[in-house]
Amino acid sequence: MKKGEKIIAVLIALLVVVAVGREIFRSKPVDHAGEIPFYTTASDELKLRASELYKDLKCRDCHRLWGVNNIMQFVPAPSLDGIGSLRDEEWLYTYFSAENPQALLKSRLKPEYRMPSYANLPEEDRRTLAKYFASLKVKDWYLDEVKRMEQEKLTGKSSSHE
Repeated sequence: MKKGEKIIAVLIALLVVVAVGREIFRSKPVDHAGEIPFYTTASDELKLRASELYKDLKCRDCHRLWGVNNIMQFVPAPSLDGIGSLRDEEWLYTYFSAENPQALLKSRLKPEYRMPSYANLPEEDRRTLAKYFASLKVKDWYLDEVKRMEQEKLTGKSSSHE
C-alpha cells in the first residue's frame, strides 16, 4: 500500500470511528432521575393571586398541582402539572369563559365532578387563571408523558399500543 493510500485508509477509518461513536453517544438515554420536570414562568405576584383563586375555587378538590393531591378526595380529573405546555393562555381563557366547558373538552367524569363553568367569574380572575395555568410548563423530555397522562384521564384509556 502506498503512503497516500495509507493516509486515505486511516482517514476513512477515523471517520467511521467518529460516526459510530457519535451515534452511540446520541442513542444513550439521558437519565433524568430525581429531576423535577415541572416549572412555572409566572411572576411571584401572579403565583400569589392565582394560588388564592385556586384555593377559593376549590380546584384542588379535583386537580393535582405540583404532584400534590387533596388527600380527602380523589377525582380523576387531569393534573394541571405542565398544562401550559399543552394549552396556551387564549385557549385556557376561552375554556374558563365557556358556559359549558365540556363542549370544548369532553369529560368522562360524572356530572357532579365535571369542570364547572367560570363564565360568571370576573374577567380579571379568568384572565389570571388562564395566564397562570399557561405558565405551568413541563420540560421537553417529559412532554410525551404529560400528553399520555392527560389523554388517559380524559378518556379513561391508555394511549399506548402495548
